[in-house]
Amino acid sequence: MTQAAEVGTEPGAGHPPSRRDRLRAATSEEIIQTARRLLVQSGPEAVTLRAIAREMGMTAPGLYRYFDSHDELVRHICANIFTELGSDIHQAIEAAAAPAGAADPVTAKLTVKMAAACQEFRRWSLNHQAEFSLLFGVPLPGLDDGRYDIADECALAFAGTFFTLFLELWTTAPFPVPATADVDPGLRDQLNRYRDALGSDIPVGAVLTFLRCWTVLYGAVAMEVFGHMRFALEDPAPMFEITLSDLAALVGLRYPLPA
Repeated sequence: MTQAAEVGTEPGAGHPPSRRDRLRAATSEEIIQTARRLLVQSGPEAVTLRAIAREMGMTAPGLYRYFDSHDELVRHICANIFTELGSDIHQAIEAAAAPAGAADPVTAKLTVKMAAACQEFRRWSLNHQAEFSLLFGVPLPGLDDGRYDIADECALAFAGTFFTLFLELWTTAPFPVPATADVDPGLRDQLNRYRDALGSDIPVGAVLTFLRCWTVLYGAVAMEVFGHMRFALEDPAPMFEITLSDLAALVGLRYPLPA
C-alpha cells in the first residue's frame, strides 16, 4: 500500500501524538487493511464486522470503538483505496519524461505525462479488480446516501490528481474547448457546480472537456476490468493505445508522439 487514509483521533496541533493515539491509529489501519484483504479474497459480502474481528482476534463489538458502523468502515476503506490510487498515479506523472531529442520538449512531456497517468490507472485497475469494483462499480447499499465525508474527500483528491494535470495542459498549451454559450444550459449549471467543487475558474467548456476525458478513460478501463471486451478481444492493450490517441486529441496533443 502506498498511503493510507487518515483515521482515528488526531492529536492537537503542534503536539506529537500520544502513545494511545498511535495505538488507536495503528489498530484502525489494521482494521481497514484486514477488511480490504477480505474484500479481495471473497468479495464485498465477506467484509463483515464479525469476519474482520475474527481475523484480528477481536470481538465484533470491539470494532465499534474505532468505527461507528459497518457503513463508516466501508467508507474508510474507499478513502484508503482512493488515496493509494491517487498516489500511484501522481508518482507515474512525476516519473514521466519526454524522450530525448523531441522537436517540442514541452508538448512531448505533457503528452508523456498524460499517457503515464492513464496507463497507471489502467494498470492499477487491472491489478486491483475488487477494489476497482468497490470504487467505480455499483455503490454498496448505504454508501450513496448523499453524505460528504472522508470517502468523498479522498475521491475528490483522486479527481484532483487528474485535474491538476489537466490544468497544466490547459495553461501550458491551451486547446480549443466548447464556448460557454454553446453548452446546454442544464449541463452548464451542473458544470459550474463541479468547477466550484474543484476550486477552479477555468471556462465551463474546459470542465466539459475534462469530464469527457474521464468518461473515455473510465469507459475503456471499466469494460476491460469487467471483462466486457472478451467477446471480441483477447488482449485489449492495443485498443487502449487507440483510446490514448483519442484522449490526446481532446486536449490538443498527439499520441503516440511523432517520430
